[in-house]
Amino acid sequence: MNFNLTEDQKAFADTARQFAETELAPFAAEWDRTHHFPKEVIQKAGELGFCSLYTPEEAGGLGLSRLDSSIIFEQLAMGCTATTAMLTIHNMATWMIASFGTEETKAQWCPTLVTGEKLASYCLTEPGSGSDAASLRTSAKRDGDSYVINGSKMFISGAGSTEVLVVMARTGEAGPKGISAFVVPADAAGVIYGKAEEKMGWNAQPTRLVTFDNVRIPAHYLLGSEGEGFTFAMKGLDGGRINIATCSIGTAQQALNTARNYMLEREQFGKPLAAFQALQFKLADMATELVAARQLVRLAAFKLDTDDAEKTAYCAMAKRFATDVGFQVCDQALQIHGGYGYIKEYPLERHFRDVRVHQILEGTNEIMRLIIGRRLLDSAANDIL
Repeated sequence: MNFNLTEDQKAFADTARQFAETELAPFAAEWDRTHHFPKEVIQKAGELGFCSLYTPEEAGGLGLSRLDSSIIFEQLAMGCTATTAMLTIHNMATWMIASFGTEETKAQWCPTLVTGEKLASYCLTEPGSGSDAASLRTSAKRDGDSYVINGSKMFISGAGSTEVLVVMARTGEAGPKGISAFVVPADAAGVIYGKAEEKMGWNAQPTRLVTFDNVRIPAHYLLGSEGEGFTFAMKGLDGGRINIATCSIGTAQQALNTARNYMLEREQFGKPLAAFQALQFKLADMATELVAARQLVRLAAFKLDTDDAEKTAYCAMAKRFATDVGFQVCDQALQIHGGYGYIKEYPLERHFRDVRVHQILEGTNEIMRLIIGRRLLDSAANDIL
């Protein structure tokens, strides 16, 4: 068992770190303040392959493992949490199209999605179905060589500024077996976008309600077969949970680094903050918990890469633990800065705001506990160690 990064992984991380330091970190505060969605920067990321990290090579992606992808996303999140989160969503949607789309669909969309020339949003959550995703009501009715989609999706990242939507809609019976997945052009007739939501964080990406009013799409835009959509969604969420956990780790690491530097520079009572044992202990706990969270995220990514029978439980554990720890570390880093941590001149309040939503999306942390607990009590489950 070797926990050291390979030479390739170190090279990936170095490239991502350089991109974050030059293209993300210097502008993140301004994007947050002005609610600017930096599509041009995401497209630059696409030139390095960051828009299709684990998309199969035959579809034009890099075909990396989820572990390699996590290492890259962590470095990017240290530059801008909201932009990296959007990159992870685009990666998931692109992977889904490349993995389950028809040859015609892949040929039409993948060449521009893998480069970031076009961006994708993922549409699962609805106004009436958040944690209970299997109860979604958006419908897709077959009509000759087309499907007609009606319904609404809520809290859709990038909506109104992306070119492709991956949409979960009901084609059959109630429950998960009646759900199918579709590719929908974002500018298709009948796609209506609500106002950009005013959010606590993640201000460098728009979030909107999306309404489908008799949206007609070709039948070959169906991903896989009818009734397979919920299975695809759950596969996507396993990886999505690792991605969002990774965003928490990267942001928290940046907050920890900032707090450490502040402790070395700031003086009170005639000596640096770093000389106070209480703050040393606080920093030690932050670093310890962050290292533990990172290792759990990488373990979950490994379990997903190796198709472990309990991969979903490990991904849920990683998401629950890492997003909780990430928020706590950002909170403590802000506390170390005192009043300065609370003002926008310093990045701590933005880190605090950005990571808070990670405990909610991709399945709330309460749902993560539900997944883990049910699996632990399932007599057919393997050991989760």
